[in-house]
Amino acid sequence: MTRLSVEMLAADAPEPITSAGHAQLGIAVLAGIAVIVLLITKYKLHAFLALTIGSLALGAFAGAPLDKAILSFSAGLGSTVANVGVLIALGAILGKMLADSGGADQVVDTILAKASGRAMPWAMVLIASVIGLPLFFEVGVVLLIPVVLMVAKRGNYSLMRIGIPALAGLSVMHGLVPPHPGPLVAIDALDANLGVTLALGVLVAVPTVVIAGPVFSRYAARWVDVPAPDRMIPQRASEELEKRPGFGPTLFTILLPVVLMLAKALVDIVIDDTENSVQRVFDVIGSPLIALLAAVLVGFFTLGMPAGFSKERMQQLVDKSLWPIAGILLIVGAGGGFKQTLIDSGVGQMVLDISQDWSIPALLMGWLIAVAIRLATGSATVATVSAAGLVAPLAADMSTTHAALLVLAIGAGSLFFSHVNDAGFWLVKEYFGLTVGQTVKTWSVMETIISVVAGGLVMLLSLVI
Repeated sequence: MTRLSVEMLAADAPEPITSAGHAQLGIAVLAGIAVIVLLITKYKLHAFLALTIGSLALGAFAGAPLDKAILSFSAGLGSTVANVGVLIALGAILGKMLADSGGADQVVDTILAKASGRAMPWAMVLIASVIGLPLFFEVGVVLLIPVVLMVAKRGNYSLMRIGIPALAGLSVMHGLVPPHPGPLVAIDALDANLGVTLALGVLVAVPTVVIAGPVFSRYAARWVDVPAPDRMIPQRASEELEKRPGFGPTLFTILLPVVLMLAKALVDIVIDDTENSVQRVFDVIGSPLIALLAAVLVGFFTLGMPAGFSKERMQQLVDKSLWPIAGILLIVGAGGGFKQTLIDSGVGQMVLDISQDWSIPALLMGWLIAVAIRLATGSATVATVSAAGLVAPLAADMSTTHAALLVLAIGAGSLFFSHVNDAGFWLVKEYFGLTVGQTVKTWSVMETIISVVAGGLVMLLSLVI
């Protein structure tokens, strides 16, 4: 495991905004997180407001002047939105285009036409993983669960045998693979390499989704044997079946940003010369901004035009795709503000000292902190951005691969045991027509398996790379 030299970092660290000792800082962190948890869970306050108030409470408990705490929060919010906001917006446009054009339906129908019987759970994993790359988790759930219900009903399959693999595919993509907001924010906070993180994220995601999806679904189907609720099975409009993109062009558009970012990472490893013209070209086309922008522009021709969308319709689609992400951007930005307040208050140095004194591996600490915040707030995104802020100093002298693994460890921890304070829990419960107990036995256990398996794989990878 990577260890840090506290002396080396202390020389370069900015002057903290408070002179509080470790004990006071520890209390301030707990108090700040407690304020966020209480506001989100008990008073149902929006996570953006809760993170904002929690950041100011953290500064106050740490003894920092209020004006400096406000400046730290504002700086963190601004830099996070500047680095991540455009990527989230482009991802939202691509996801909306994929859904509205019928491209997602085309991918689903094509794969399902090739699968049957025992292959169906594996087909659902493949569908969810591919569709889940550019879509936010909630959008993916809304898009895929009706398909899950139709497949289970028409094919007389166990609902859990089909549903759990689809949910596992979506959840793993959401927690581990950029360009989803959580991994992007953690990459930014830890200054990790996006291409390397993406490559390692896919490497961890494949075995994780297999274990949590098709394998676990066998047991989930025994524990909870329920039919697909008729009231939730949609009837598709005829126009959706008449004009929609082809399977090949749709798949190409979905995978284009992933391929470009992975190509950049590969070229960086093979050439490793910043003056080389080939590497400079791939540094541009493989940057997340250009990769996602390219996918959106290509999508106009591969998704929008085959669906018969006019220029006015495409303009409306872009507008509608951006409205729902305002809340996500604000939450992510406030999470960045909370992270910066933690760092400027000296909490980062405190975490460094504790990590060295207690010999806690950095990856394990990142995972544990994310687990604790996830259990308390129910939000994977809040858990990721908060944990990334707390352990950011631990990545300062890490290698490129270990910084990427720390991002993945935090992402894995952020998925641990979804329960009643998580919106995803209720979304799954209502769509599948389950009781709270049944949802815990299936969805909550599945999320825990994802978190533990992915976290374990990250730890194992850290020993060999």
